[in-house]
Amino acid sequence: MTTVTQLKCACPKCLCIVSVEDAINKDGKYYCSEGCAEGHQTLKGCHHQGCEC
Repeated sequence: MTTVTQLKCACPKCLCIVSVEDAINKDGKYYCSEGCAEGHQTLKGCHHQGCEC
């Protein structure tokens, strides 16, 4: 059995790979930042180098 420990941020425009342990879990999806988790309604981008979500 394989345990997933990292996956792509659930934000469609985000390029980040996030650790399940460190991710923000919202509605069963994993995000790299509060901005991504809230759908960028009030926060722009995720502020990670090289990502333009």
